[in-house]
Amino acid sequence: MKFKKYTDKMLGETVYCGKHSSGLEIRVLPKEGYSSAYAVFGVKYGSIDTAVKNASGEFETIPEGTAHFLEHKLFESEDLNAFERFAKTGASANAYTSFEKTAYLFKGSDKIEESLEILLDFVQNPYFTQQTVEKEQGIIGQEIRMYQDLPDWQVMFNMLKALYSNHPVRIDIAGTQDSIAQIDADLLYKLYNNFYNPGNMVLSIVGDIDHKKVAEIVEKNIKKTEGAECERKFEKENPVPVQDYIEEKLSVAQKQFMLGFKEDISEPLLSLEDEIASQIMLEAITGKSSPLFKKLLDEELIDMGFGAELFNGFGFSCVMLGGTSKDPEKASAIIKEEFARLNEQGIDSAAFERAKRKLYGRMVMSYNDIDDTANLLMNLYFNGYEPFAEIEACKGVTLEKAQVRLSKIKDEYSALSVISPIS
Repeated sequence: MKFKKYTDKMLGETVYCGKHSSGLEIRVLPKEGYSSAYAVFGVKYGSIDTAVKNASGEFETIPEGTAHFLEHKLFESEDLNAFERFAKTGASANAYTSFEKTAYLFKGSDKIEESLEILLDFVQNPYFTQQTVEKEQGIIGQEIRMYQDLPDWQVMFNMLKALYSNHPVRIDIAGTQDSIAQIDADLLYKLYNNFYNPGNMVLSIVGDIDHKKVAEIVEKNIKKTEGAECERKFEKENPVPVQDYIEEKLSVAQKQFMLGFKEDISEPLLSLEDEIASQIMLEAITGKSSPLFKKLLDEELIDMGFGAELFNGFGFSCVMLGGTSKDPEKASAIIKEEFARLNEQGIDSAAFERAKRKLYGRMVMSYNDIDDTANLLMNLYFNGYEPFAEIEACKGVTLEKAQVRLSKIKDEYSALSVISPIS
């Protein structure tokens, strides 16, 4: 297997990228002198993948929550489950499902090569029975109910439901009680065989391991199956939200809010430069050193937990701002006023430069964390980028670009989600 070498001289880091004959992408960043390693085996299959192409080439709807359900089930086997196997190597293992991917991972300081073989093995050997599937439906059903009582979770998903009419990003990652009830063993095998092929996956590993050794382990353990990267269904959303206000009552001491601005997008994905320009723009306007943050804090409309972020992925993009507030509607009005003012007058150049330096510094420092770096390499690959692309994109962002990203934030495309105390 041939590897291409990517080096960032300023960081002093090198990433080796290779493509196995099965189609599996491999990304390795060796960290000489590190005592541990972190590996993540990712598949481009997440909660937004609620349709799959059938034999006729048409998209066929599948139950919501299947990606998360599969993640839970893959740790099981006829003999020892994956956690029991990792316990023998001393590695800490886990997995997660997001909107766009499912990832299986481990972190360890001893027997790294053996742990890597376990990771590759259990993800490639599914074992489902109807009995274990029915048992899991009860477990995940409890998980869904638990998240329905978490204000931070609900305030976000309520906002997404208010913003999006069709996109599956509006649905909880775990699905619903009704959707998981439709899942059976046959469906899991069908979806596994569709999505879990090496051409739709990436192995990313950072730490105390050599890329040539990783190649040897992959060559020995990866099954060569038919398949390539799976196709996602893109449907353009109407930029106008379903509703501009949504409220729910939960057991909270104070009101929580999330204000969302939906972006009118014509392509499935934003460019990396647009993503980073938005992050810099939001830091400049809403960061803790900004006039907006000070005004909201002085009027006791937010606390130090207030934050803003760009939330985007395949077919969706929105700016989210929120936290705790005694008056969410007043806080939202002030935020909208500031966005409108800066659209007219322009973002302060000094604030932009500070925000850009801050983000760049955060990116550089993140390479000291093997967990963050391995996940970053996976995400860059799934979005079509080479290693260190985010560093170069950040360098190239201009004030003018940040201003263009601010212009995408429109009042008429906004929705406010509020969680209020039960009276």
